[in-house]
Formats: sequence, structure tokens, C-alpha cells
Amino acid sequence: MRLVVGGSEVYAYTGSRPIDAALPTVVFVHGAGNDHSVWALQSRYFAHHGSNVLAVDLPGHGRSGGAALPSIAAIAGWIAAVLDALEIGSAALVGHSMGSLAVLECAAQHADRVAQIALVGAAFPMPVSDALLAAARADDHVAFELITGWSHSAGRSLGGNAVPGLWMTGSTLRLLERTKPGVLYTDLAACHAYAGGTDAATKVHCPALLIVGARDIMAPPRSASGLAAAMPDARVVTLRDCGHALMAEAPDAVLDALRGFLGRS
Repeated sequence: MRLVVGGSEVYAYTGSRPIDAALPTVVFVHGAGNDHSVWALQSRYFAHHGSNVLAVDLPGHGRSGGAALPSIAAIAGWIAAVLDALEIGSAALVGHSMGSLAVLECAAQHADRVAQIALVGAAFPMPVSDALLAAARADDHVAFELITGWSHSAGRSLGGNAVPGLWMTGSTLRLLERTKPGVLYTDLAACHAYAGGTDAATKVHCPALLIVGARDIMAPPRSASGLAAAMPDARVVTLRDCGHALMAEAPDAVLDALRGFLGRS
């Protein structure tokens, strides 16, 4: 699906299904330097099991036009604008990494528009190392290599994915290589600067799920615990032996957690 938000064309994967106002809606928001494709299994499942699905490409990412948004608050407002553009009153929001912070902030800013939130690979604060920021600012390929190396747990990077033949680290690297100049740095700087996580969490009153990787070095599980504690209706699912690229390393486990959560009334 293509639509216009804020004067720029936006792409959202819908599972090849039209939006049906009678169905619940799930919005999937990707992380830094990624696009809608990271949600391939999860978005396709919900699209074919009774939900509208919008796996969006954020501005400047994937097939969407415009410039990358410079702050988590701006991304949160943009998510609400997507719902406005499609006349969707409320939706469940699922975000990964940077997308999880944007989903959290959106739920705090627009409580009446958000029915549930799922934060995958979330952390607050989400600091970014000086070396990675510098490489991303220079559009140096080293930035892609660092993120790829840090995104995958040691065991999973050697194989073992549920999809035969999938090269996880190679796929992560290629996806990052496709980003437009300056986009990755904008994303990482937004994560690094975001200071409102705890305050936002206290304003979230819808059900929340946090899915964390036990071996995630980019968003360590302990960095998600404060967010969970600040929300009145939050639960945490920890996937053992998983790093930050949870949807690649444990696609079925992420889907199972989302199925159990989004099925709650």
C-alpha cells in the first residue's frame, strides 16, 4: 500500500489485503536502518488471521519518501499521522529497537489511539557508542559491520535459523547497506538523544509486552526492566540465546509471543 503522510509518499506492507474498518489493526515499526521486511513472518501471519496490518517503511527508509525523522517524538507523531491518513481510530503497535521507543512514545502521546504495545528489543536509555555514531555520520561501511556484529548472538550467527539457507548476518548487512546516505546516523542519533522513556512509560495504561533477547548486547534485558516496571500492565518474554535481531534469530518465538499477547481483549 502507498499513501501520503506529511506530504511524502509512504509504503506500508499489508499482506496484500485491503484495509477493513471492521477489523483490528496492527502497526509494525522497524528499527534503525531497517525497513518493513524485518517483520516478514509476523506481519504476514496477522494479515491472514483477522487483522489489518501496516508494516511501515519510516520516512527515508525502504520504499518511503521524505527525510528520516530526527527524533523519537517525531516518529511517534508520524505513526499517529499514518492512522489519521487511513481513518483508523486505534491500533496495536509493535516496534523493534528504535521502533520500540517510537511505539512507547506514541502510546504516551496518543493514549486514545493505542490499544496495545509490543516492544521488541527495547532499551532505555538506548545509548550509541561514539565509534558507531562517528562511522554512521561519515557513511562509513564500518557502521554497518559494527551493527551486524552486535545484532546477532554468537551461536545464532553460525546458523540454526528456522528458514533453511537463511544467512542471518549477510541479510542484516545487506539491509543496512541499502540505507540512503545520512539515514542511519539520523536514526542512531535519535535513539542516543531520547530522554523520555521512563516518563513515557508512566503514561502508558494499555497492555504492554516486552520481548527481549537474553544475549542482546545492543539492548540488554536489564535496560528494558525499568520500562516494564513503570507500566501498570506489562509483561516480559525473554528469548534465550537470542541477540538484538530477534525476528531473524527466533521468528517463530517472536510470533508466538505476539499471538498470545495481541489475542488478549
